[in-house]
Amino acid sequence: MRAAFVVQRYGKEVVGGAEKLARDYAERLYVRGWDITVYTTTALDYITWANHYPSGESILRGVKIKRYPVERERNIEEFNRFSEEFFKEPRSQNEEREWLELQGPVSPSLVEAISREHREYDIVIFFTYLYYPAYYGIKEVGKRAILFPTAHDEPPFHMGIMRDVFTIPGTLLFLSEEEKELVDRFYPAENRREVIGAGIEPPSQFFPKLFLERFLLFPPLLLYMGRIDEGKGCNHMLECFIPYANYRPSLFALAGKLNMGLPADPRIRYLGYLPERAKWDAIKAATITIHPSTLESFSYFLLESMALGVPAIVNEGSPVLRGHIQRSDAGFTYRDCPSFASAVELLLSDPELYRYMGEQGRKYVRENFSWEVVLSRLFKML
Repeated sequence: MRAAFVVQRYGKEVVGGAEKLARDYAERLYVRGWDITVYTTTALDYITWANHYPSGESILRGVKIKRYPVERERNIEEFNRFSEEFFKEPRSQNEEREWLELQGPVSPSLVEAISREHREYDIVIFFTYLYYPAYYGIKEVGKRAILFPTAHDEPPFHMGIMRDVFTIPGTLLFLSEEEKELVDRFYPAENRREVIGAGIEPPSQFFPKLFLERFLLFPPLLLYMGRIDEGKGCNHMLECFIPYANYRPSLFALAGKLNMGLPADPRIRYLGYLPERAKWDAIKAATITIHPSTLESFSYFLLESMALGVPAIVNEGSPVLRGHIQRSDAGFTYRDCPSFASAVELLLSDPELYRYMGEQGRKYVRENFSWEVVLSRLFKML
């Protein structure tokens, strides 16, 4: 198979859900004999979309990459202020396209390359519905396009121009049943729709004790990993943790990009960005992982913690996270601070329940999200 992947950023330094999804699929299909070419921009930072990588062709772990420049950078503070007002009232499709271009990354040369070259490939897969390359690229490819939307219920999802993104492609591939139900509800169409998921592959060795020693941590340790900001529910999560920690001494570690101020509390530790190896050690060292976001389409962090047998506590306001917990029985949901504290206390005070939920998580990931299982679904669909 010759496949073109289209994604807004791509590279070994790039972190992000849709970008990780694209790279995971590209590299695993390459080792199975596929000829993969990734069409992307030269941006590394999703905040500014500043040009970072050189334009042109390169190869990363066997996968060919074609990069095209971003036309203009984004001022994220100005854009966020504009968006707050923009979504307060209905807008025309021309205004929605203006918002899409202000969001970026605007790369006309990338779209032109897709238009010119897409017929050279057996399939063309777009990753995430939200950005300029998907919106304009799908229009060029038409029914031959395959889209991984990575969608959740947020204001841009409901813009009128997004109907084209969800109805033009011949196939939509979803990461979860809840994501598919969301798109089916708002954008019904006759295109093919399949829940495929993504693979979770832990390393064979872990060094949790060394990790704890390096960061001067000790159990019981609660862990959050991802973008640290109010939009992800992190402020409420920490507001719930502090009174609980007054009752039972414990630590809370956060890893990822810091976009908000943290309470001046010695029990809350910011670890910075963790590379892949240290990420797995951190999860293995954690007693419980916490997942406060309501806006998820899959959640690698949740499934990675399940794969290592670490029980999780998730925000019940996220249909996707709640669905994973209900199907796996590998943790609890919370809706407020009392239910947060109750869930943590149950796991810390009942070793048998803790072991049971850890084993349920391992089983759930093994049976549903190993790469062997996920790729078999993809091959069957194709």
